[in-house]
Amino acid sequence: MALVLGAQVKLDGTPSGFLAARLDLAKRLYDAGRIETVIASGNHVVIEHNEPMVMRNYLIKAGVPAERVIADPGGFDTYQSCLRAKKIYGLSRLLMVTQSYHLPRAVATCRALGVDAVGVGDDSARQYRVSWLRGAIRDQFACVKTIIDLGTGRDLDLVERNAPG
Repeated sequence: MALVLGAQVKLDGTPSGFLAARLDLAKRLYDAGRIETVIASGNHVVIEHNEPMVMRNYLIKAGVPAERVIADPGGFDTYQSCLRAKKIYGLSRLLMVTQSYHLPRAVATCRALGVDAVGVGDDSARQYRVSWLRGAIRDQFACVKTIIDLGTGRDLDLVERNAPG
């Protein structure tokens, strides 16, 4: 099972370059037989820019069978996506897919929550130099938030409220 973390959706409802790169990587992993199912985890608060549905539709259009793509609407951040992988989807192992600068924090978060995670990081989005640098710097600050989230067990009840079905 692969967990693809959400990222920006453009105003026209298509994935940003960073998100498309993550999804393309997940598609290559699916085609290579490394994964059988993809959880597209993201923020669904704004209906017009519903990350998980945009991600799901992108993967289906790329050729991943619909029954192999799960749209997780409660992945508001990396911590929530990892926590939901364990608490809602019952995963004890998974493959994380995100940009390479984000991968150490994402994998470490899942592991700290009791999910045996490994990851595959995308580097193709480095072509967006300013955005890549901004994202890498932002991720360093997000490490502090992750430590606080892990220490406090933030929003465990939110996970159950946003359970699918």
